[in-house]
Amino acid sequence: MSFAPEGQHANSSNLHLLHGTLPHEVVCTENLTPFLKLLPCKGKAGVSSLLDGHKLFDASFQTMAVDVRPTCDDGSSSCSIEMEQSVDMVLDIARAKRPRDNPIPRPLPMDQMECDTSKPYHAHDTCYPLNKGTELAWTLEEVFGRPLRGACPLIDQSADEAHNVCINMPPERTMDVKTDGQFTESRLASDTLRCYKLPTGQTFDLALPEQKMKTGLVRPDPVVFAARSINGHGQERGSIQAVLRNPSPETAVEIVYLESLPWFMKPYLHTLRAHVSTTDESPIKETYYRPAVDRKRGTHLELRMVIPPASTLTLTYDFEKAILRYTEYPPDANRGFDVAPAVIRVLSPQSADNKGVYLRTTSLLLPLPTPDFSMPYNVIILTSTVMALGFGNIFNLLVRRFVGVEEVPTMGAGGLKGVIRGKILRLKGLLGMG
Repeated sequence: MSFAPEGQHANSSNLHLLHGTLPHEVVCTENLTPFLKLLPCKGKAGVSSLLDGHKLFDASFQTMAVDVRPTCDDGSSSCSIEMEQSVDMVLDIARAKRPRDNPIPRPLPMDQMECDTSKPYHAHDTCYPLNKGTELAWTLEEVFGRPLRGACPLIDQSADEAHNVCINMPPERTMDVKTDGQFTESRLASDTLRCYKLPTGQTFDLALPEQKMKTGLVRPDPVVFAARSINGHGQERGSIQAVLRNPSPETAVEIVYLESLPWFMKPYLHTLRAHVSTTDESPIKETYYRPAVDRKRGTHLELRMVIPPASTLTLTYDFEKAILRYTEYPPDANRGFDVAPAVIRVLSPQSADNKGVYLRTTSLLLPLPTPDFSMPYNVIILTSTVMALGFGNIFNLLVRRFVGVEEVPTMGAGGLKGVIRGKILRLKGLLGMG
C-alpha cells in the first residue's frame, strides 16, 4: 500500500517492489560525487555548481533523492526513462558565512554592536546585544563558497524553464544580480517568486543586503505533521508512539503508515491503539502485518488511516527487546541501535502533478540489553597478574640456590673484593706459586 508504481508501465504484472532502509550512515563528502555524476554537466555548470560537499553536509539538515519513472509517448510504443534529482538543505546563514579555515564564531567589536542601555550592568566593557530585527546580508558565494557557473550548455535551449534559477522572497526584499553575461528576470506567484535565466559560460551571483523587513512570506502548512518517539524504561520492553496531526480545518487526510522494524524489536500487535482527538471512531481502515523472522527479516506493518480535519491521531503499540549474541553487537554497543524512520504516504488529497507525496519521520535510537564487554579485559588482567606472581616464585625456586648465612664466609663470598681474591688464589694454584 505504501509504494505504488509511478509513470507509464506497459506491463505492470511483472513489477517487483524492493524496499530497503539505512537508518544510520557516516557522513562523507564523497557521498555527493555519485549524485553529481548523474547530471549532464556534473557539478561544473548550472545549479549543481553550488553543491560543495563540505557546505552540504555541514548544513543543519540535508537530503538527496533520485526519482526514476518510465514515460511513454501517446499512441507510440517507444518509452524513455525520466530521472529527477533533488537536494534539500537547511542552512544557517551566519554559520555558512564563516570561513572554512577559521570557523570558530567570534563576537563583533564593541563599536559594531547595538547594546541595550536599560540594563543595570551596561558599561563601557559590558553589553547586552539588541536584536536588530533585520535580515542578514548574504550572497550565493558567501553561503555556498562559490557563485553559479552559468547554465549547462547541454540542456534543451528551447524549453521555457531552461536556465532558470528561482528564489522565493517578499516583494520588498532588495536583491542585486552580479554577472557579466545576459540574463532575464521574471516574477511569478504573486510577485514573490523571482526566476532568472542564466547566461552560458558566465558566473552568476545573487547579493542580498542587510534590510529591515515589514512583511514576510506566508509558508503553507504541510499536509500532515508527524512525530515519533520511543517510550518506556528498562531493558526488556518499550513502546512506540506516533503523533500525526492534520492542520487543515476542512479536508480529511487519508494516509498509509509504514513501519519497518528490525527483527530484534518484537511488537505486540494486540497492544496497537489508534486514538483521534475529535472522535471515538477508529481511524484504521486497513492493516497489513508480516511478522519478523529472527536474523532473517524484520517486521512489516502497514496501516491505512483517515485523519479528520483539525484532528490529532495518536498511534501506540508495545514491543519486546530481543537478546543478541555477543558477536552481533557493534563496537559502540552502548550507543544503541538505529531504527529506520516511518514512511507516510498521503493518498488524498493528491498533489497537483499526480506524484506520490511521502513523508518520513526521524529515525530512533533503541537501547538494547548490553553485556559488560569490559569483563573479559578485567579477567585477563587479573589472571595475568596471578600467573606472573606464581611464575616468579616458582622460577626463583628452580634456578637459585639458597644457603645459610653462616655458610657465606666459607664460600669466599665477600662482595667484589672476595671474588677478585678467589680468582687470584686459583690462578696461583694453576701456576704452582702457592
